Amino acid sequence: MRPYTNIETTKSYIIRKFDKTIDPIELKWHRDKEDRLVEIIGQTDWKIQLDNELPTNMNKPILIPKFYWHRVIKGTGDLTLKIYLD
Repeated sequence: MRPYTNIETTKSYIIRKFDKTIDPIELKWHRDKEDRLVEIIGQTDWKIQLDNELPTNMNKPILIPKFYWHRVIKGTGDLTLKIYLD
């Protein structure tokens, strides 16, 4: 079971939602098989952490290189992301 729900999927992007009730333990370090450009929809205080970096705000688009370890860190409210696909 995944810690998110895909709201919309097209050939060029995915809209993904993390619910505010998620247990933070479900937000695990992981790697993706493709580069990912991630953009926040709305406002959030959730953070993202890339390997060997401190957690950072998600207030601007973030490029996550393929096979790069990363995780999201729970904030308040829901988190909705737009993930652009190549």
